[in-house]
Amino acid sequence: MRPQVVAHRGASEENAEHTLGAYLRALDVGADALECDVRLTADGHLICVHDRDLRRTASTNGVVSTMRLAELDELDFASWKNPWADLDDEAPERDEELGKVLTLRKLLETVADYDRRIEVAIETKHPVRFGGLVERRLVEMLRDFGWDRAGSPARVMSFSYRALQRTRKLAPGIEVVILIKESHHWPALKPVIGDDWVLGPGVLQLRESPSFARKLVRSGRDIHVWTVNTADELQVCLDLGVQAVISDRPAYMLELLDR
Repeated sequence: MRPQVVAHRGASEENAEHTLGAYLRALDVGADALECDVRLTADGHLICVHDRDLRRTASTNGVVSTMRLAELDELDFASWKNPWADLDDEAPERDEELGKVLTLRKLLETVADYDRRIEVAIETKHPVRFGGLVERRLVEMLRDFGWDRAGSPARVMSFSYRALQRTRKLAPGIEVVILIKESHHWPALKPVIGDDWVLGPGVLQLRESPSFARKLVRSGRDIHVWTVNTADELQVCLDLGVQAVISDRPAYMLELLDR
C-alpha cells in the first residue's frame, strides 16, 4: 500500500507556503492530505504560519502573537516567493486573495467543501506566548466541524509532548503525531507516549541512523515522515513501509509513486 502524500505547507516548493494558493495547488495535483502550522493572533484567531515573526514571509518585523487578524490581513504573504514577478511579462497574473494571510478556519472550510476526502495534519508550535490556549482553540474549531473524534480527517502534530497530551485530554479520539527532532530523543519518548500515537521522524534522521529507523518500525506504530522531497528520500520511506510522507513537492512524490 502506497504512503499518503501530505503537502507540506501546501505545494510549497512552487507556491508561497501557507497561502490558499499553495493549498489549492496541492489539491489540484492530487495530494491526499495537507499540512499546516498554526499560531494564535493577539485577538485569538488561529492562522497558518510557521515562523513567530513575519520577516521571512511578509517582509515585516511584526510578531504574529502581538498582531490582530485585521492587521495581518493587510500584508502580502506571497510576493517573497517570486519577488521579480512584476518585472516578468510572461508571469501569470496573480490573484492577491490567494496570497493573503490564511486562517485555519478558511483552510478547513476548503477541505470540507472539496469533492474528495482530504486529510489535514495540523502542527502546533511551542513554546509560544499563549501556551495551552493554542490546543484549546484548535480543538474548539475542530469540534465546530465535527472533527474532534475518531475517524476525523484532521490530526494534530507537535514536537511538544505536553501539547499532544493536552489535545488528547480535550479530544480523546483524535489522532496525534509526536514529531521527533533528534534520534536520541526516542528512548525518552518511547515509554511515555500513548500506545496509539503516530511517530513523526525527519527523513534525514532515518537516513543517518538506520538503527533508529529500525527501532521505530519495530515499535509497530504508524510513521509519518517529514520533509521528503527527493526520489532517494522517498525510497527510504518505501523501504521502511511508512504510512505518510510530508513533502514540499506533492506532485513529484505522486509522480514517483505512480511509476
